[in-house]
Amino acid sequence: MKTKSYEIDMCNGPLTGKLLKFAVPLMLSGILQLLFNAADIVVVGHFAGHQALAAVGSTGSLINLLVNVFIGLSIGTNVLVANYTGAHQEKAVSETVHTSILLSLLCGTFLIFFGIILAKPLLSLMGTPDDVISQATLYIQIYFVGMPATMLYNFGAAVLRATGDTQRPLYFLFAAGIINVVLNLIFVICFHMGVAGVATATVISQCVSALLVLRCLLHETGCFKLYLNKLHIHKDKLVQMIRIGLPAGMQGAIFSISNVLIQSSINSFGSVAMAGSTASSNLEGFVYTSMNAFYQACLSFTSQNLGANKKERINKILITCEILVFFVGLIMGNVAYFFGDRLLHIYSSDPEVIRFGLMRMQVICTVYFLCGMMDVLVGSLRGLNYSIIPMIVSIVGVCGLRILWIFTIFQWHRSLFILYLSYPVTWLGTAVAHLICFIIIRKKLDERKHYELGN
Repeated sequence: MKTKSYEIDMCNGPLTGKLLKFAVPLMLSGILQLLFNAADIVVVGHFAGHQALAAVGSTGSLINLLVNVFIGLSIGTNVLVANYTGAHQEKAVSETVHTSILLSLLCGTFLIFFGIILAKPLLSLMGTPDDVISQATLYIQIYFVGMPATMLYNFGAAVLRATGDTQRPLYFLFAAGIINVVLNLIFVICFHMGVAGVATATVISQCVSALLVLRCLLHETGCFKLYLNKLHIHKDKLVQMIRIGLPAGMQGAIFSISNVLIQSSINSFGSVAMAGSTASSNLEGFVYTSMNAFYQACLSFTSQNLGANKKERINKILITCEILVFFVGLIMGNVAYFFGDRLLHIYSSDPEVIRFGLMRMQVICTVYFLCGMMDVLVGSLRGLNYSIIPMIVSIVGVCGLRILWIFTIFQWHRSLFILYLSYPVTWLGTAVAHLICFIIIRKKLDERKHYELGN
């Protein structure tokens, strides 16, 4: 089995301390991942101009659109490994690990060609301005060369998270993050490579984090150990991963479609508005990834307790995670907005860019906790092996309403404030819908348990 110092016993004892022990390294890991992109944006913003800043920033929603389906499959890995760990099914854990790692490499290889071919046509469909599109295309094409490494890291880290190990992925990302920042400065300032330099630095850093995760799994013991000669797609495990992970990935992809539409609407206000939105969005990302750690915690803890047949702990897990994510989102989001002027200066010294950035932060950051609370509910539902229901609710509640907003209310009053207002409105409505679904599902689980006890 895994080294004991990295494990968390998710099925016994008090929850709050263990959830924080799980979530805090994951928060820091997410922040370090964001620093990859933040370093790109800061360097190009100061040394390559606002057009390069807009080019790098405008690619985020498109990159997410192309990769989210595959990243979603890693959620299937997390849930399966956690379930089997809680149920002490070591053979099933091993088969899931080997299936996941091989699948990650296959998905990453496919994405290289997929991203390179579709980059420019999709950027054109988004209405990317002529003064930005060539640099944005170059950034995406180089970025996608590193997709096998990105997939390998995400699937490997999902295996570790399922058992409570969020510490070592943090160490790996810290090493990769330092490499990324140093290479950004060298490639852009010394070699004047512009967006090509920051993309290349990101790819190299992703390869480093992937190799460290791979080395970790190769040196594991017991059912978590990876044997390269045993890499094999176990059909039953693949089917279960797809059943759980594909709806999550599809949800992420459809989320990205709505975000692409919003990005296209932002593009219509010009490259300065794009740059301001890019800087603000990057700052929001630090709040979001901190909240997302509690989504991951809720997912893993719920999955293990379900596997261990300790369903009485599931409500406590959800309530504790909701309380924690509320305070983290409320404090971090409002602190980010309060210091927004100074923080946005990190990305650009252009006063118009800062003005546009603050406009976005005022609407989104101050109530960002709503998004975190919505996501924690999704994590609980997926941990209960219900993945299609939250997908449908999220598609209708967030994506559908957001797209409807763009084509109705935004068209009636074309302003960035009205456009950004679509975010909190859809978070609140969708969170309520997810809560109703959770109550119904928990009631069914309790009824099933009483029926089993009665027989």
